[in-house]
Amino acid sequence: MKRTPRSAKLVAMLTAGAFVIAACGGSDGDEAASDTTVAEATVETEAPTVETEAPAVVETEAPTEETEAPAETTAPAEAAMRVTYTIADTAKWTDGSPITAADFECTRAAYVGTPESISTVGYDEIVSVTGEGTEVIVDYGVPYAPWKTLFSNLLQASQHEDCNDVSADFGAEPFAYGANAYVMTAWTPEQIVFELNEAYEGPNPGTVPKLVFVPAEDGATLLKAGTVDAIFPQGYTGLKEELADPNIEYAAEGGGSFEALYFQQDPACVPDETRSCALADPVFREAFSKAIDLQSVFAQIYEPFADGLPLLNCGPVAPGPYCDPIFSETYDPEGSAAVLEGAGWTKDADGFWVNAEGVVPEVHWMVNTGNTRRESTQEFLIPKLAEQGFKVVADNCEALPCVFETRLPALSFDLAMYISTVAPDPAYLTSAFTCGQIPSEDNDFQGQNNTGWCNEEASAALEAADQSLDEAERATLVKSALAAMVGDYALLPTLQFPQVGAYLKDKVAGVNSDLANYWGFAGHTKWVDVDGDGQIVIGAEQFPTPDCTNPITSCANSTWYVWIPAFTQFPGAYLTTNDQTFVPGEILAGEATAEVL
Repeated sequence: MKRTPRSAKLVAMLTAGAFVIAACGGSDGDEAASDTTVAEATVETEAPTVETEAPAVVETEAPTEETEAPAETTAPAEAAMRVTYTIADTAKWTDGSPITAADFECTRAAYVGTPESISTVGYDEIVSVTGEGTEVIVDYGVPYAPWKTLFSNLLQASQHEDCNDVSADFGAEPFAYGANAYVMTAWTPEQIVFELNEAYEGPNPGTVPKLVFVPAEDGATLLKAGTVDAIFPQGYTGLKEELADPNIEYAAEGGGSFEALYFQQDPACVPDETRSCALADPVFREAFSKAIDLQSVFAQIYEPFADGLPLLNCGPVAPGPYCDPIFSETYDPEGSAAVLEGAGWTKDADGFWVNAEGVVPEVHWMVNTGNTRRESTQEFLIPKLAEQGFKVVADNCEALPCVFETRLPALSFDLAMYISTVAPDPAYLTSAFTCGQIPSEDNDFQGQNNTGWCNEEASAALEAADQSLDEAERATLVKSALAAMVGDYALLPTLQFPQVGAYLKDKVAGVNSDLANYWGFAGHTKWVDVDGDGQIVIGAEQFPTPDCTNPITSCANSTWYVWIPAFTQFPGAYLTTNDQTFVPGEILAGEATAEVL
């Protein structure tokens, strides 16, 4: 399980001046596709019954520009569930061509076949994608509950020579195509510009001629200076006070974002300059986890800005139907010491724990440079851990590309702290925590299990949850996997993060309409250009770099990448809402139908 491709990329970046992976390291910005690109979906509790004869389907090759929609044939015998979409007549690409089944098939092929695909989950259950005219038929080999999470970044088949591997197809900026109200016209290190799509015929045309995104590590300062019109910063102590101004509208909502401390448990971990692999030892990891006083961290770091949100105690999920308070009693300093002493560990003259080989493990704690909240957490917690015998060093680099595009996907850390922003369905847990999703040479470095946690029973439960159309059963299965995280000391959750929006009232209006939405700028077509300058300028704490543009690979491990280039440019079959549900995207004529065959 060597990590040659990503390790090589990491070494090159460390040599040139290290960086991070989910946004261009804002002063308090963060996140990861783990935060972002993980699955998004819900499913109807009961599978619809079949009322008509099922349309015929056939497996297809990845379509090319000349590919016709596949012909109807007999459905494969292994098909267990069918989803039928009807494409809206107004759904067209920027070149005027209609969106068809070929585009859905190309998207499936890209996620499954592209090396270093961010996730194959769900797409690998599809046995065929076919259709004719405005109809698209997707057959699954098993019932797949979170089907609405798929096809959220639809690719245009005719723009790709081989949809089975699109790893080299997004090197030039701006993107060559799109289908939404806005289309990208510029992407440089200084700005990303979207302008109204002249080919757009859908129901939600934008009203502002230009949306301009610029780097804004210190968004509050830029907003008050009028350099930007709006910001979406991560909360931190003093932010609300900084933005206290009669001309600034400030709001915060709890959505599908949460922060946690993640422990690296890669079963193939090999020590290097970025990780000692100390936490891959289950005994040391248990003791280390029990030594962390989350209540004191919450009181010191989070409570001053949490807007009443409590310490998150149900794991890597936001409060809701899958949340049980199973992480409530995690701090146990006496138990921590007893675990190591029972395994033969001793302390050296400096008070640090020493293993049987005489080695003092050094835990590399990675956060994105410039994130004041996380750096303050390190300053607060590292001395407290040292008092209990644990040697921890801050090993930080910039958010993008180092943390979220490079080190996180390469599992190059011992301890990490980041926010995950997820769609309103537990399917993202399958992408982020099952054994088969640990990136490795064996799976072409595909997957989003960036902590290397592998519990076969938990993996089976999460995979079974994805195949259950019964919501109560899904909840039971998911909760069993979360309980396994407690037993394995896989991570420590901290806070359901408030999603913040702030804007200048004399510049824009309507910007805070969808703060809790998984998609950060879901309501951008309704924004109002109050000052009439023809554009809205948004400050991005973590600015997506134009040297990592592929929506299928680890580039999409960054929340800000997903928010800006991906969702703004590429159409989705289903979209998320502010109240954590799913609705048909505007490329569909209405709800799709799902039926068990």
